[in-house]
Amino acid sequence: MLGAKDIAFLLVGVGIKLLLWPAYHSTDFEVHRNWLAITNSLPLSKWYYEDRSEWTLDYPPFFAWFEWALSLAARWWDPRIVQLDSLGYATGSCVAFQRLTVMVSELVLFSALGRFVQASGGTKQSKIAAALMFLSPGFLFVDHVHFQYNGFLFGIMVYSLVFAMEGRDLLAGTTFAVLLCFKHIFMYIAPAYFIYLAAGYCAVFRTRRRQPVGICDLDVGASAQRLAKLGAAVAVVFAVAFGPFAVLGQLPQLASRL
Repeated sequence: MLGAKDIAFLLVGVGIKLLLWPAYHSTDFEVHRNWLAITNSLPLSKWYYEDRSEWTLDYPPFFAWFEWALSLAARWWDPRIVQLDSLGYATGSCVAFQRLTVMVSELVLFSALGRFVQASGGTKQSKIAAALMFLSPGFLFVDHVHFQYNGFLFGIMVYSLVFAMEGRDLLAGTTFAVLLCFKHIFMYIAPAYFIYLAAGYCAVFRTRRRQPVGICDLDVGASAQRLAKLGAAVAVVFAVAFGPFAVLGQLPQLASRL
C-alpha cells in the first residue's frame, strides 16, 4: 500500500515531468511512433521486414509487443499516430500521448524501487537511493526530453535485483531473461548475472560428516538440478519471445535487425 509520502513523492515526480512536455524531442520520438504504426498496422510476419521508414523495428520481440499494446491506446487517442504513412507526425496530441506513455510506464520503476526500499528494511539510505533513481537527471533528459523508455526497462532490472536480494535467485534470473527480450543492450551485464547465479544459485555445497568445519563438497546432483531449472526458465522466456518468429522462419531477419 502506498503511504501519503509515497503518493506525494510520485506527484512531485509527475509534476516535474509534465513541465518537460513542450521540450525538444529527438529522432527517437519518431522511431517509437513508427514502431506503434508498424505493430498496429501490420501482421506479426511483417514487423521485422517493414522498411518504408529508416526507423525500422530493431528491438527484441517483447519490446515490439509492448509497442503493440501501446498502439491499441494510440489508435483510440489519435488514429493518425498508427498510420504507416504518418512519417514525422508530431502534433500536439501525438506528443501528449507518447510523453504520457513514458510517464505511465515508469510506474514499473516506481513500484520496483518501493520493493527495493522494503527489501532494504526501509532504511534512510535505501529511500534516498530510490528517490535519486526515480528522479535521475539521466531519465529526465533521455526519457522525457530526448524520448525513450529507459525508466520502464530499469524498473524490470530493479525487480530482478530485488528478487536476488530476497534470495529468490531463480526468479531473478528469469526476470533478467525477460529484460533481455525487451532490450538486448542489457547483455552487457549478463556476465555479472551469470557469475552470480552460477555461484550463488546453481552451485550447491554440502558438508560431510566428520569433515573439518568450513570444508564442503560440491553436490553435483543438486547443482545439476538447479542448473536445469534455471536453464528451463530462461529457455521458456526466450521461446515465448522468439518462438513465433522461429515458426515463421524469420529468426535470421530478426537477428539482422537487432
